Amino acid sequence: SSIMASTMALYMGVPGLPAPVGFDPSSCDVDDVVLPDESLGFDFGVSLDESPSPEEAQLAMMSSTLENFSSVVVVDCIPVVPREKQDKLLAVLGKIFRHPEIGSTVPDGIHMPVDANGTSKGFAIIEYVSPQSAQKAVESINGYRLDKNHVFSVFNLASAERLLAIPRTYEPPPSKPYTPTENLFSWLMDARGRDQFASRYSDQTEIFWNDAKATGKEEPVYQRQNWTESFVQWSPKGTCIATVHRQGAALWGGPEWARLQRFAHPNTRLIDFSPDEKYLVCFSLQEPSHPRESAQANLGFFDLRTGKKMRTFSGPAEDYGTSASSGVTSWPVFRWSGGEDRLFAKMGKNCVSVYECPSFGMCTNSEGEKKSYTAEALSDFRWSPSANIMALFQKEHGGGNAPARVSLVEFPSRKDIRQKALFSVAEAALNWHPQGTYLGVTVDRYTKTRKSTYTGFELFRVAEKDCPMEVLELQDKKARIICFAWEPKGHRFCIVSAPSEISGGRTTVDFYSMLTTDPKTGTVDRKVKHLTTLKSRQCNAVYWSPAGKHIVLAGLKSMNGQLEFYNVEELESMAQSEHFMCTDVDWDPTGRFISTSVTSVHQMENGYNLWSFSGKMLSRTPRDRFLQYLWRPRPPSLLGEKKEAEIAKNLKSYAKRYEDEDERLREKQDTNLASHRKRLMDEFKAWEKRIMERRAIEAKERRSLRGPNGYISDDEVEGTIEEEMEAEEVLEVREEVE
Repeated sequence: SSIMASTMALYMGVPGLPAPVGFDPSSCDVDDVVLPDESLGFDFGVSLDESPSPEEAQLAMMSSTLENFSSVVVVDCIPVVPREKQDKLLAVLGKIFRHPEIGSTVPDGIHMPVDANGTSKGFAIIEYVSPQSAQKAVESINGYRLDKNHVFSVFNLASAERLLAIPRTYEPPPSKPYTPTENLFSWLMDARGRDQFASRYSDQTEIFWNDAKATGKEEPVYQRQNWTESFVQWSPKGTCIATVHRQGAALWGGPEWARLQRFAHPNTRLIDFSPDEKYLVCFSLQEPSHPRESAQANLGFFDLRTGKKMRTFSGPAEDYGTSASSGVTSWPVFRWSGGEDRLFAKMGKNCVSVYECPSFGMCTNSEGEKKSYTAEALSDFRWSPSANIMALFQKEHGGGNAPARVSLVEFPSRKDIRQKALFSVAEAALNWHPQGTYLGVTVDRYTKTRKSTYTGFELFRVAEKDCPMEVLELQDKKARIICFAWEPKGHRFCIVSAPSEISGGRTTVDFYSMLTTDPKTGTVDRKVKHLTTLKSRQCNAVYWSPAGKHIVLAGLKSMNGQLEFYNVEELESMAQSEHFMCTDVDWDPTGRFISTSVTSVHQMENGYNLWSFSGKMLSRTPRDRFLQYLWRPRPPSLLGEKKEAEIAKNLKSYAKRYEDEDERLREKQDTNLASHRKRLMDEFKAWEKRIMERRAIEAKERRSLRGPNGYISDDEVEGTIEEEMEAEEVLEVREEVE
């Protein structure tokens, strides 16, 4: 076609065309220009029917074709093959670039130039029927790995003019003056080591310093009305906060809370950060135009620093975790691994699709093929929080001939670390330890009659050699498991269960440890050990402190906000309290404070309370239509394990300095309160003095207004008439019946 020929001419160069004539417009004087005689007519004596020269025709064709380059793409880095293998390569390219999700090309739309010997030159030119198809090809195939030695580089020829305008000689760009950016870690340099939190109510979003222990109240940092249209979310390391809008999402941070970046993704409903804060995922749902059609899900992956869209995933909502009946999305659809934002994955039917960054292409298998990891009857998967290890649970399949299975697989090598077959399994839940050292699997098994189930636990020691595994079963096998929770820093875990006998809604809380150390000999016993049982508790949720050792046993929803603050290290209850109708419990990043809140799911008692880790209420803040309470996360500590252990050992010496500082702050607060009260008393006395002086000045005028029979004195006692009156009081009424 003419477009293809022009494209070839631009990409490879047009032989035979004369070089451009050099012309300096600054050297031209308009007054010296001689125009043709007007008497020659409109065409100035030049025949309009004259055919252009071949060079002029070629340039005209190229100029008109530039407007159509938006539907043409160039694919570089394809294999260089001889003539006899070119048909096979063209068939492979056609299969890739004519995919139904991309679009169709024009007839004979794939052209692969060859040299004089008939060998391909390593690139191809493809013309699509529409610019939209060409753009999809650039977005989805650029970076595609054909084999180990060939990675496609796909670009649109709409940028041909820009590419041709690049000068032959390199000229360094002009240097720009340095403009200081927002310090995203300024909040970590607070002299008193305080934490921040965000609260959202009605149309207000506020950010405070938590100063409850020292001053008994919060210190405001920033406040903004209508900052977001749905919710706010801190980044995993707390460097910025995200707001959600109809046009997409925006990031804010620094001392002035300036806008750092924005991401265009219309009708954004949900967002998700990668763990290392390199990427942001935006999710939107496009409602169908016809009732019989399904909703379309759109997910955009953005570079957090540049705002560039790295890749888009779209398709039926059911394929991206959204229920067709309820419309609820299982979020996040793509789950990130714990290995420095390198891998993320999505579960499909009997498979898991694993993608790698920064190419955002699918990971290859051992044969170099980009294929999903196959797992029959796959029910769930979870990444390790600290490594590129995936735990998968497969249900029974094959008519019951293939048992359920739990697998640990390392990616991208797809190496099996450990597998365990499970028999007579109804359902299972995967629970990784926050440090990735253990994996707990809650397994619901059928009884022999298969009419009921009982629960057990499969515990994997992932960090140890050969990944040993233990089985744990509760004494009351008929107990219903409510929750399972690992201690964030440590080796303990907690199980909340409802006993099989009638308990009036009360539950049992059991604590276990994966290893114990003998205090006398220092030997370590690597077996699961039961620590204690708390019976008859009003608890249906547990919240471990980020530092471990302490836990909050909470009775939410039907239990009306019962709270118990428990010390697992000493196995003792520190305090019991209540936050009526409480819906959320959150620890601050240091494990020193706890917030409990009642959101607008209830019409009454909205607001939040702050507590110390030991259960002492520090402040109470009511808020109408309260929506969110979010502690600002802290980045991982830069101290090593040895240094942290040393600080923990000498904690009392460090704590004394901060306790003295807190005491000084309390004394200052008391001094400020006393000064405030003294100022109020002085103001009252000054006001009283002014009133008495004015009264003395007006005394003569008041006496004259009273007349000759009026009171002489202004004394209120002398001006008061006292009268004695007698009153009868009924003490008792009795009715006698004869």
